[in-house]
Amino acid sequence: MVFTDFKSLAQVQQEYNIKYSEDNFISYIDLKHSDDFRNEFDFNLENIDVFTSEASRCENVIYPILREVYKSFVDQYTLWSHKSITYDHKLTGTPDYLISTKSELGKTILGLPLVVVVEAKQNNFIEGWGQCLAELIAAQKMNQNETQPVYGIVTDGELWQLGRLVGDIFTKEKTRIAITDLDKLFGAIAFLLADFKRLEIS
Repeated sequence: MVFTDFKSLAQVQQEYNIKYSEDNFISYIDLKHSDDFRNEFDFNLENIDVFTSEASRCENVIYPILREVYKSFVDQYTLWSHKSITYDHKLTGTPDYLISTKSELGKTILGLPLVVVVEAKQNNFIEGWGQCLAELIAAQKMNQNETQPVYGIVTDGELWQLGRLVGDIFTKEKTRIAITDLDKLFGAIAFLLADFKRLEIS
């Protein structure tokens, strides 16, 4: 199997005995995007049909947002695009995007995975979350620390949903964030990275 073989949260839950919950666990961080980012982002939205295909959503919406938030954490983490990860023959595949801790060996080596991002293919969030939870379980097992949260994002570019896996409990954030609320979206993604760092230090 690979991550994309998992088609729903329920399928992954039953396979790995994961409990499901919903909560408002995000505390939004005040992280402002640059004027250059906003100008370029608005230009794309106004002049390019950015939602016409999966590739266009990734290139023009999802990746630019992740990259802009990542800039504030570049000393601590590494941002990966389509980086394969493998724990075993079932938990293997390629997340669309991945943020990991920095490896002492440099940017070519994967550190500890902490945030995985899945594009909801054809706006299918049910399958997107099945794939994402499988990837979170793989990340958790690779990190060899079930008490350390790992975070997931599933998005079609327009709507962003977030989740957290700690031990055998997966929690989906109740608030769904629209692309029209960039400040809130930036604050939520920044929280995932800042929260991981805080817990890592404590």
